[in-house]
Amino acid sequence: MFTRLIAPALALGVALPVAAMDLKALTDEERALFRAEVRSYLMENPQVIMDAVDKLQAQQANAEAQADQTLVSDNAEAIFNDGYSFVGGNPDGDITLVEFLDYRCGYCKRAHAEVAKLLETDGNIRLIIKEFPILGDQSVLASRFAVATKQVAGDDSYEALHDALMSFNGDVSMPALRRLANTFGLDTDAIEARMGSEEVTREIAETRALAQALRISGTPTFVMHDELLRGYLPYDQMLAIVEEKRG
Repeated sequence: MFTRLIAPALALGVALPVAAMDLKALTDEERALFRAEVRSYLMENPQVIMDAVDKLQAQQANAEAQADQTLVSDNAEAIFNDGYSFVGGNPDGDITLVEFLDYRCGYCKRAHAEVAKLLETDGNIRLIIKEFPILGDQSVLASRFAVATKQVAGDDSYEALHDALMSFNGDVSMPALRRLANTFGLDTDAIEARMGSEEVTREIAETRALAQALRISGTPTFVMHDELLRGYLPYDQMLAIVEEKRG
């Protein structure tokens, strides 16, 4: 009796129905026999455990993906049309790629080249950059300088400085930032004066609030169309997701 009930249940990776066996009603002898049958079945069919684990992980991954899609939908306006984040690539592209990044993040630096390659390969992608400094004071300093550059000198200057910061491997300091800005002929005095302004502070704070709403705790994090992509992605994977989104 026990074996007939246990094997099908375990093979399906589910618990025995209560109606099939009331475990509380078992005698000590019956409970011992039941446990022995379970152990024997699992020893003979260990793949059942892995199948059950795989099924559970798939269910959890699907639930997390569905939850992320809801988060993206609920915060779509702030993600895709906040009115202040840098917009690059093709502004009229049919796919929007949003990146939350930190200039001190090694994986963000790796992703920078992958994103650039994607934009070069596919001319129909709209890129949005979200300044999300989370790795300490140097990260905040770099982002404040970058945001101030955009506000003072415009998008082209911001893009040039952004690319330079993503390639920069030294300590971030005001002298280092001024040297980078000087290579592009920027007004470093005006940028430095803007760094502590309410406008710069508000932009970074609103992006932090959005990241919190999206449950983003690390960089890089991407949003592509309706999907949250947490962590570094190489070019091939990004391209595959783009093609999947286009259907």
